Amino acid sequence: MSESFTAMMITDAGEHRTEAAFRPLTREELPDLPVLVEISHSTVNYKDGLALTGKGRIARRLPMVAGIDLAGTVVESASDAWAPGDEVILNGWGLSETEWGSYTKYQRVKPDWLLRRPEAFSAEQAMAIGTAGYTAALCVDALLGWGAIAAEGPDVLVTGAAGGVGSVAVALLAALGYPVAASTGREETQDYLSRLGARSFVARADLSEPGKPLQEERWSGAVDVVGSHTLANVLAQTCYGGAVTACGLAGGADLPATVMPHILRGVALLGVDSVMAPQDKRAAAWDLLARHLDKGLLSEMYTVHPMSDLPDLARDILAGRIRGRVVVEIG
Repeated sequence: MSESFTAMMITDAGEHRTEAAFRPLTREELPDLPVLVEISHSTVNYKDGLALTGKGRIARRLPMVAGIDLAGTVVESASDAWAPGDEVILNGWGLSETEWGSYTKYQRVKPDWLLRRPEAFSAEQAMAIGTAGYTAALCVDALLGWGAIAAEGPDVLVTGAAGGVGSVAVALLAALGYPVAASTGREETQDYLSRLGARSFVARADLSEPGKPLQEERWSGAVDVVGSHTLANVLAQTCYGGAVTACGLAGGADLPATVMPHILRGVALLGVDSVMAPQDKRAAAWDLLARHLDKGLLSEMYTVHPMSDLPDLARDILAGRIRGRVVVEIG
């Protein structure tokens, strides 16, 4: 029998509940997929927190290995696209939802889920970026493509700025020369966000309550991870012809807004999905990160933890006690 290794597994706990716990696995138990990857690093996202605590039904089939991000090395490949020794990353593609995920020493995956790890980043740095940072890059790329933001124009707003998506979005936009306003509910994070490049701040409470359908024009564009009333207020405050990217729902999945910002000011709402995004968009996002994300700033955005800390980290990220990003060392 082959050597066993530890994985974080989500199982059925009855009465429509799930539970997560460490259990041993062997390679023979892994999915029958073409590429075997030895995983060195993963990370913890908000979705991972929901999955591990059972507070959100993330896993759609059970049992399920948790974890939506991985960095590692190809060990075996039945695909011409990959060879043993290739350094790879994987973000999304249903990991921890419909496909076994990354909280395990080894995992088998489909070849078209993988990207070659950019030479600009180590495996640890790539997971410091992870799905959160890659999503931020997708959002910034979408704003650049829309063409509404300008270096000399009104500020670009980032909500949830001290979180994983927000931190990278602030750093990227500032590195590209855009004036950035950061919305956060934690005043103690303002020094951190200033170092990332934010030049002004908006209290989370100023955006989280119901507001008028049209408000004073303040933002040339925005990256929103909150949803609900926050997104409605951001849309109502966006300047004529501006655009807002929406990639999260930490404040709720509802959108209590009207069409007035869209039809009277031509404001665009751009939805950004990171899970099933095509490879060309993924490659563009990682290229943007490789060219413009300052590694010195990146080092301020994350902490490193062993896999044994996953239960505590899951609770902390849901409680809003984590600033920036968390890297998980596997094994």
